Amino acid sequence: MSSLLPKPNSNLEFDEATQKELGKFLESENARMRLQQSIHTFTDLCWDKCINKISNKIDRGEETCLTNCVERFLDTSLFIVKRLEETRKNLS
Repeated sequence: MSSLLPKPNSNLEFDEATQKELGKFLESENARMRLQQSIHTFTDLCWDKCINKISNKIDRGEETCLTNCVERFLDTSLFIVKRLEETRKNLS
């Protein structure tokens, strides 16, 4: 049975439409990866900033801090997404 995967040393040439589609896909995946990295960074930042001690309950100050931190994170994330969309539109 023949494989659908290219042979390791074969020269692949894609037409312009396929190259464009691959470029958009890679751009989209890179944007998704950057957003996920931001989520992890802000999660760590908010936790380290707001949680002073590990216990069964989060106290009122920690809760307020986490809420504010997460809200700023969401504001920042929306800003980043809008900028990425603008950039993508400008590249098209």
